[in-house]
Amino acid sequence: MTEQELTVDLASLEDAPAIAEIFSHYVLESTATFETEPTSLDETRRRMQEITDAGYPFLVSRNDEGKVLGFGYAHRYGPRMGYLYSVETTIYVRPDSLGRGIGSSLITALIEECEARGYRQAFAVIASSEPASVVLHARAGYRPVGTLEGAGWKHGQWIDVFLMQRALGEGNETLPER
Repeated sequence: MTEQELTVDLASLEDAPAIAEIFSHYVLESTATFETEPTSLDETRRRMQEITDAGYPFLVSRNDEGKVLGFGYAHRYGPRMGYLYSVETTIYVRPDSLGRGIGSSLITALIEECEARGYRQAFAVIASSEPASVVLHARAGYRPVGTLEGAGWKHGQWIDVFLMQRALGEGNETLPER
């Protein structure tokens, strides 16, 4: 079997069915998200539109046949104006496509998009039960900055949450331009 070419592009609303399918797996089968009910197609589209309308990137990884194999996006880290230059990043990969570099290519492209848009800090909020996500983020330059013990409850267990952070562009070394 030959290795397929992977690309990362900006997502469109036409990608919503594939995104909803990928996300549903993680909602139902894992602790990567603390959501417990899969999102409807309309809700997936609404969330995508809200993220992109606010000026944040929403990306998909595709194989050479155009099939969506993963997605990633950034959104404002917190609701207060002081978080204007900080984002939380999120990555999900089709479970049957893990281990092919999709997560790495998505997070690299997401970081580049965030930097190009002037964001200065990226945060990842990761369930301790997802060590592969911790490794993915560490390889992308995120560093651990804290643990929230027993912060989440899912599938009959308390789950710690790791906070990871990386500077984007010049980080907090210079004043923002906007």
